[in-house]
Amino acid sequence: MSAKPYALYLGCTISARSEHYEISARKVAEILGIEFRDIPSFGCCGYPIAAYNEFDSFALAAVNLALAEREGCNICALCSACTGMLAEAAHRFKSDSRLLEEINGKLSGVGLRYDCGVEVKHFARILYEEVGLDEIKSKVSHPLEGLRIAAHYGCHYLKPSEIHGGFDDVESPHTLDDLIECTGAESIAYTGKLRCCGGGALAIDEEVALKVTKKKLDILRDEGADAIVLICPFCGVMYDMNQRNVESRFQTQYGIPVLFLPQLLGLSFGIHPKQLGLQMNRVKVKPLLQKVGAL
Repeated sequence: MSAKPYALYLGCTISARSEHYEISARKVAEILGIEFRDIPSFGCCGYPIAAYNEFDSFALAAVNLALAEREGCNICALCSACTGMLAEAAHRFKSDSRLLEEINGKLSGVGLRYDCGVEVKHFARILYEEVGLDEIKSKVSHPLEGLRIAAHYGCHYLKPSEIHGGFDDVESPHTLDDLIECTGAESIAYTGKLRCCGGGALAIDEEVALKVTKKKLDILRDEGADAIVLICPFCGVMYDMNQRNVESRFQTQYGIPVLFLPQLLGLSFGIHPKQLGLQMNRVKVKPLLQKVGAL
C-alpha cells in the first residue's frame, strides 16, 4: 500500500449522477484498509476543456495536484477520464520544467505551488497493484459463483499507456477481468470488449452515441451476460442511465444490470446491497441479487 494516504478525487459526474459508485468505493476501501481523505476544495480535473485549451486544462489539473500535495496525499480517482487528465498533467510537469514554471506562476495567484510530489491512480489500479488479488479474495465471504459478468474497460483507463507506466496491456487488458474473478464470478470474453460506450459523442449527436451503446448491449444480451461491470461514471451514464432510452428509441429490450466494480466486490464481501447503493442503479438489480442470494 502507498506510504501516503489517498485523497479521493470524485470529479464532476460522480457527485451529480453516480453517488452509488462513491458509496460502494468507500465501503470496499474501508474493508481493504485503503485510507481515503477528503479535500473539499478539489475542482474540475480540466478534461472537458483539454481539446480547446491545453494550458488551461493543465492549470485546472494542477490546482488539484497542488491541493493533494499540500495535504501529503496521493490521488485516487474513480473516473477514468479524471485519472487520465490528472496523471497526464503530473507526467508533463515532471518532464517539462518550463511548463511547470508557468503553471506555478498561475497557482501562486491562489496561494498554491506544485512540486511534482503526487501520484495519481485509478481505484481499480490501487486494488490490483497495492491491495492485490490474494488480499481481495481473502475478504470474499459470499462467492458470486454462476454469474457471467462482462467487463467494460472504456477508453481512458489505460490510455495513453506512458502516463500510467505501462500498467496492463492496452490492446489485451486483463486487470479488470482478474478483479471480477476474485469474486467467484466469471468474466466473459465477448466481441467488441474494448469498444467505447458512446459517451464521447453524446453532446454532439445523441443518435450516434446511443447506437454505439446499443451495439454492445446487443452483444451482451446475445452472450447471456448477467451484468456489465464498469469503472467509469460516464460509461454508467450510457449503459445504466440511458439503457431504457436505448430500449425505447430502438424498440428493443435488455434489462442488463450495470454495476460499478466496488458494488460487485462488495456483494462478494457480504455487504448489504443498500450499503453499496444498489438501490440507486437505474436498471433493476433484483434478479441479479436473487441469483447470488443477496436478498
